[in-house]
Amino acid sequence: MLRDAAGYQCWKCGADLAGVPLPLAREAECPKCRAWLHACRQCQFYDSRLTAKCHEERAEEVRDKETANFCDWFKPRPDAHRPPAQAKTQAAKAKIDALFSGDVGDSPVDPARDKLDALFGGQPKKPL
Repeated sequence: MLRDAAGYQCWKCGADLAGVPLPLAREAECPKCRAWLHACRQCQFYDSRLTAKCHEERAEEVRDKETANFCDWFKPRPDAHRPPAQAKTQAAKAKIDALFSGDVGDSPVDPARDKLDALFGGQPKKPL
């Protein structure tokens, strides 16, 4: 008996999969982003922390976790969408920008750098 995948989310975009029949066909696609749904990333056994990325020990290895596959152990996961951690990403980008922006603020004078500049004809930096 076919049922509706209402309550399930696409692993890639998070779109509601209402209207997509269960069990998911091998070539089922997300109606919004066209991502394959019968893929490891949509499966209950998928775990990115594992080497093989799968909790099911009897399953054959699938190299591409985002494309349709023939895995007999596939079970769709309702909460497959994992949005990126925006706060951590933005904080890391801000630190990188500060590191490479050249604006070092109250950086102390580096005597070793001054000696190197003097040796090769450069101008020593003045303290801020």
